[in-house]
Amino acid sequence: MKLLYNITFLFLIICFITSCSQSIDNNNNNNVNQNNNENPEFYYSEAMIEFENENYDLALEKFKDLQIKFPLSSEAVQSQIMSAFIDYVRMNYIEAIFKLDRVIQRYPSYKNNDYTYYLKAMCYYEQIENEQLDGENNILALEGFQQIVNRFPKSEYARDSEQKIISINANIAAKHMNIGFFYLKRKKYLAALNRYKKVINEHSQSKFTPEALHRLVEIYYTLGMLEDAKKAASTLGYNYPNSKWYKYSFNIIGETKDKKSLLQKIFKPLSKKNE
Repeated sequence: MKLLYNITFLFLIICFITSCSQSIDNNNNNNVNQNNNENPEFYYSEAMIEFENENYDLALEKFKDLQIKFPLSSEAVQSQIMSAFIDYVRMNYIEAIFKLDRVIQRYPSYKNNDYTYYLKAMCYYEQIENEQLDGENNILALEGFQQIVNRFPKSEYARDSEQKIISINANIAAKHMNIGFFYLKRKKYLAALNRYKKVINEHSQSKFTPEALHRLVEIYYTLGMLEDAKKAASTLGYNYPNSKWYKYSFNIIGETKDKKSLLQKIFKPLSKKNE
């Protein structure tokens, strides 16, 4: 996990510095007559030197100074994003999200906003701790990465966002599976059923779908709903014929010939009395 974090961290730095450098180059021609020490590019480069040397407090001061002296410059907007990135590095996620939201609201057409959305989504993604917890970070991170894919399909961050979406969906599916099994062990069948259906209906591409279908077979069989059990097993067999979960379900369905439903057990004695 630490290695993954380091790789992601380096990826974020490289991508952002590259995009910022390109933006600064494009604005150089508009500032040739300014004093080298009194233009936004100079202040920004000074702040980035402190950032790259991991002098984050000094970098924050220089970014803030730039925003005050050149509030309408492109570098001022980039400085706000970099300030948020420093909070991200320090794992001050709430503060980082606040700053990124402010950029998105104030500068909705800013050319580097794909990165702004991406960094915000990463703030939620980094806070995902455990698939067994019913936390909101899964949902917020998922929504954030989906926004990138929908709003900026050609962005350099779109592909990684798609991969993160797959990962988060698997995480959410795992959460539902764990909670469903918790209910199943306590014979709270309807509550378990709802969780497994969520996996099947909302996260059908996850690796947990075959097991979720098998759990439906188990629950329906236990409740005497044999036709529903057969339908679930049939769906499982059609889509995952080589899955071990289909074999388990097939063994259960094989017993239905000798098993009578709860209704049969109840009404058969009554029918005899009425004869």
